[in-house]
Amino acid sequence: QVQLIESGGGLVQDGGSLRLSCAASGRTSSNAMGWFRQAPGKEREFVAATNWSGSNTYYADSVKGRFTIFRDNAKKTVYLQMNSLKAEDTAVYYCAASRLAYYAGRLYSDYDYWGQGTQVTVSS
Repeated sequence: QVQLIESGGGLVQDGGSLRLSCAASGRTSSNAMGWFRQAPGKEREFVAATNWSGSNTYYADSVKGRFTIFRDNAKKTVYLQMNSLKAEDTAVYYCAASRLAYYAGRLYSDYDYWGQGTQVTVSS
């Protein structure tokens, strides 16, 4: 089992920045990692993903150019740097880990482990 704990969420003004962290523990190995988010009344959606080495990254069109996913494997932590935040970025953000190392998918079903989520609220 892999346990994931997110942190870094909070309240920020429109145009502001936040950095989310996701610390992994347990039977971790070379996992592809992703971030998803879920706004009230909406389905969980893909935000960003990276392969195990961090050499490949993928983003939803809605966050491309504003968000950056990166990881520190020595710390078993993946980050989501969010800049130029907008009210529509308000959601619970979830970290996810895949058993696969190289495939960083965009679907909920591509991931095997999930964190509990951290709330991000952007005030306009």
